[in-house]
Amino acid sequence: MKNVSLALNGILVVAVAILYYLHFSSGSKSSAAVSESATPTDIKIAFINSDTVLKHYDFFKATVEKLEAKGKKLDQDLQSRAQSLQNDIAAYQRNYGSMTIGQAKAVEEDLGKKRQNLDMYQRSLEQELMEEQAKVNEDLYLKVTNYLKGYAQDKQLQVVLKYNTSSDLLYGGSAIDITQDVIQGLNAQYKQELATPQAKSDTTKAKKK
Repeated sequence: MKNVSLALNGILVVAVAILYYLHFSSGSKSSAAVSESATPTDIKIAFINSDTVLKHYDFFKATVEKLEAKGKKLDQDLQSRAQSLQNDIAAYQRNYGSMTIGQAKAVEEDLGKKRQNLDMYQRSLEQELMEEQAKVNEDLYLKVTNYLKGYAQDKQLQVVLKYNTSSDLLYGGSAIDITQDVIQGLNAQYKQELATPQAKSDTTKAKKK
């Protein structure tokens, strides 16, 4: 019997990116293709280090911890079921000599069904975790980008870039690095969300599970 295991590989490797432009109108009816009110010198750009944001964003850290705990619990359950099946197989092998052909065939069919059920259960757990990870990724992306939209409007930024080792941004000066501001703002927002009645209710439900 092949080893059956469920592992969480690279949970939530998330690339948080936002690139949006605010267009200004000069009120002119000029036929020029580009509005003269939005010259390159008017564009204000900033960037965030996405790896640093993920490392210090409390929502992300708490979510990863919950997913890892759930994954570990599911893995233990799966291993327990796999061991139970292995014990049944071992028992069949020990008793095979004293069985009739009909009895042996019946046991083999039963073991085959149990193995199929175990494989189906493993796939269902993997699918469940994948869906939860996708949901977390979506929530994370929305939380960060929605916050950045408000932050950019407040700071009159036209572009906010993502910076990490895999991004196209090879260098960004400290003067336009808003990473720490964003982390503080996101954590303050998350703390406020936790203080709401709905958040407290969700947290209580999660603990009961």
